Amino acid sequence: MSLFDHLGELRKHIIWITIVLVVTMIVGFFLASPVLEYLKKTEPASTIQWNAFAPWDGVRIYLHFSFILALVVTVPFTFYRLWFFVKPGLSEREREATLRYIPYTIVLFLVGFSFAYFIVFPLAFRFTSGFNESMGLTETYGITQYFSFMFNIILPLSLLFEMPIVILFLTRIGLLNPTLLGKVRRYAYMLLLVLATFITPPDVISVLIVAIPLIGLYEVSILISRYVLQKQLAKESVRENTPLSIKL
Repeated sequence: MSLFDHLGELRKHIIWITIVLVVTMIVGFFLASPVLEYLKKTEPASTIQWNAFAPWDGVRIYLHFSFILALVVTVPFTFYRLWFFVKPGLSEREREATLRYIPYTIVLFLVGFSFAYFIVFPLAFRFTSGFNESMGLTETYGITQYFSFMFNIILPLSLLFEMPIVILFLTRIGLLNPTLLGKVRRYAYMLLLVLATFITPPDVISVLIVAIPLIGLYEVSILISRYVLQKQLAKESVRENTPLSIKL
């Protein structure tokens, strides 16, 4: 296939991903109500009074929720379309192996979501509330401000937890390898620390609570990349030696 053929195929996959995102957002819009009611009954949301500071605040929150719910479906579908795009360059075993990893995208997304919602978000909320109280400020939350604050923490962390799967795919198609990942380790650590600083309150404990799992995921990603590359090299070695053994 020529470059333009590849770009045409990529365009088709992007269109499919966009369609799935839009459709699941529409479905998510109707599912947002029970999710919102559940969150309003849990801490820290249950301890504050809800306010709307603009006519579109309620609609905006529903759209945010529908987008998050749509991502749960769209993220694994995106990996599936990516697999479909690179499939012609993979062997039969590699196709089956990479396809089996796609369900883990849902698991990792939900693990990241749970970590962000149940651990990081309460820490961030308590920190900001305590800081406001120390300044003698009266807290009056708008529903948009509250959930925007929550989504700005949950969404990046949920997506960052997909790191092992992303690196697995990039290793499979030859764009990454464990040697390169090891060489850029210190820069990756710095980047993850910076991301953790932006996501969490600016205190050392909160930053470490987020940064350590992300760094751990990076190290796991290196191990996965090494394992995948070793299997690929072993298969290539077997293929190269097979004709020679037949001649002997």
